[in-house]
Amino acid sequence: MRQFTAIINPTAGGKAGAADFIPLARLLREAGAEVEVSYSRSLDHAAGLAREAAAQERTVLAVGGDGMAGSVGGAVAGTDAVCGFVPAGRGNDFARALGLPAETDQLAELLLRGEPRAVDAVRLTSEAHPGTAVLGSVYAGVDAVANRYANESRLLRGSASYYAGALRAVLGWRPAAYRLTVDGTVHERRGYTVVVANSGYYGFGRQIAPGAKVDDGQLEVVVINHAPKRLFFAVMNDLKDGSHVERPEVEVFSGAEIRIEADRPLPYGADGEVTATLPVTARVMPGALRVLA
Repeated sequence: MRQFTAIINPTAGGKAGAADFIPLARLLREAGAEVEVSYSRSLDHAAGLAREAAAQERTVLAVGGDGMAGSVGGAVAGTDAVCGFVPAGRGNDFARALGLPAETDQLAELLLRGEPRAVDAVRLTSEAHPGTAVLGSVYAGVDAVANRYANESRLLRGSASYYAGALRAVLGWRPAAYRLTVDGTVHERRGYTVVVANSGYYGFGRQIAPGAKVDDGQLEVVVINHAPKRLFFAVMNDLKDGSHVERPEVEVFSGAEIRIEADRPLPYGADGEVTATLPVTARVMPGALRVLA
């Protein structure tokens, strides 16, 4: 029977993360599993807790949203550790990409008896992140600004906070000149954003990269080029089903190593957190993470 260390973000999902884990922990323990619980003080602290649990050959559970999933999963990527995810945040986009069950009893069964599956991770290299691993996507431009506004929202939750944040970000946006290097080939574009996706979802269930797969050893690069702001809002609406990729203003590339540069110090984010400013290089880590999914 597995031995779990659950790392919990006590503020995820509006302070519901810890409460959401209680019935799941009960089912795991009733089945005979050992469950330890550790509360993180920050994402960096969560990463340290994950490495400690992995060193003890325990199954590491990330309880929270995409920031917690990326921090915990990224910390043990490239090791033999087994990782599980308990979606208890606002976005839960990586859990969505993995197809995790929403029902507590089904998730408990998966964690208890599921076989580990190898999925890809993404290694970031920048001045702020000299070798940080993340799981879902890296996004540079207006969506990083929108995500920051969404995370700061106190009145709105979930997709409503993202839409409000996006409206605020787009209205104040001026086009950026991007220089993308995809597996050595340079592409220069002017527009709103560049997204390097391992997972197809971001921004609370938006299908930014419908062709992305977490286990194909490739990254999808989605570029939203310059267009009138009214058209950009139509593109945002298309994110519900991924149909935006059919628009002429949207380009899609794929590759294993992508460098993003811009004509000004644009913010970039990863796994639901705005973290630094460009430039940044994202490199796929094929099969680097063993997950119960």
